[in-house]
Amino acid sequence: MSNPKIGFIGLGRMGRPMASNLQRKGFATLSYDVNPQGIAALVELGGRAACSIAEVARESDIVFTMLPAHPEVRAVVLDGIVPNAKPGTLVVDMSTIDPLATDEVAAAVEAAGLGFVDAPVGRLAIHADRGECLFMVGASQEHFERVKPMLEAMGTTIHHCGPAGAGIRMKVVNNYLAIAACQLNAETLTLAARFGLDIERTIDILNGTTATNGHLKTNFPVKVLAGDIEPGFQIDLAHKDLGLALTSASSMKVPLAMGAAARECLQLARSRGFGGKDFSALLDAWCDLAGVEAPRLPSKT
Repeated sequence: MSNPKIGFIGLGRMGRPMASNLQRKGFATLSYDVNPQGIAALVELGGRAACSIAEVARESDIVFTMLPAHPEVRAVVLDGIVPNAKPGTLVVDMSTIDPLATDEVAAAVEAAGLGFVDAPVGRLAIHADRGECLFMVGASQEHFERVKPMLEAMGTTIHHCGPAGAGIRMKVVNNYLAIAACQLNAETLTLAARFGLDIERTIDILNGTTATNGHLKTNFPVKVLAGDIEPGFQIDLAHKDLGLALTSASSMKVPLAMGAAARECLQLARSRGFGGKDFSALLDAWCDLAGVEAPRLPSKT
């Protein structure tokens, strides 16, 4: 299919720039979101606005979904897309949800004569803005090849992890480590602040040893340490994603002791009003708890 009709449902902080990059790269999009502002941004780029999920399903060859959690995915896909899509339509869910929910949705989609791909997204909102997403894809080889050009329009790194369901399981593993590491960063820098250490020198030393991690290098310096805690990825969502890992691990009888502790730390941050902030703001939450002034890097201007 040389010029497929693309549908996109879910135009939040990640979905909107991803759909925008599809439109900019020459893919004609038909988009829907419960928030009209998200749709308006796509229309300004030349995309079309749909009045309903059913309209997107009826008119698209490939439908992308980027939604907050598995209740929304179930409702959109099972109640909106499946009853209205034509045979052969490919459903690509990029949400981060319970892997068992992905299995359920995939089975229902395939039973209806449609195709299913799970392609959750790695990296952050700033990468989505620049078209630099990383995708962890679960799909047959045929479906992977069919959706790959669209993923390349939204990202720079695409991993085919296995059949349907493998992508979301890889995402759960990735997010487990990333979120737990973020909490460790927060505690580490709170301790450094209490010691009275220079924050810039502390970051340089940590990044020069095996203590470093991706968030310490790329996210913290441009977010919380720059005074920006507006959400690229909310603490509330990080808490949800850790819950997915812990639930999945429990069902497989795999203990995740540090993850359980990290999730309680995130819950504590949420109870102190930080749930809607960027997950790098765990630093501010931990400093608040410890009675320490939150450190900031000196301005470069």
